Amino acid sequence: MPMLQLKVSPPQDARRRTLLAQRITALTHETLGKRVPVTALVIEDLPKDRWFIGAEPPPEAAAWLEISITQGTNTNDEKQAFVERTWQELAQQLGPLAEASYVIVREVPATDWGFGGMTQEARKKSRTPAL
Repeated sequence: MPMLQLKVSPPQDARRRTLLAQRITALTHETLGKRVPVTALVIEDLPKDRWFIGAEPPPEAAAWLEISITQGTNTNDEKQAFVERTWQELAQQLGPLAEASYVIVREVPATDWGFGGMTQEARKKSRTPAL
């Protein structure tokens, strides 16, 4: 049940945002094994005059993608693969990326978040057979 936030500059059209959502959701499933029906993604477009790197607007496209996942559900290699493949996808979709564009994998304890009104910890406990 990952939650992804993507900020991009310059702004993209609706077709490109849809394509980004499709590809990033697919990469989340392929590299991290996350279930598509509970993968949420928010895309925010920022004009060039609202994005700065080194106090200057970047000459290339810029992106910031953060994904929140349940702590301990993925290996370091899986997270590295996600960062690498997502960066490549962003560069393919947006054109050359400013080096100071970021992909961040944030791990959140299972007790601290969930979906459908249940934390991930409570969801896990409800699947564990009682002894």
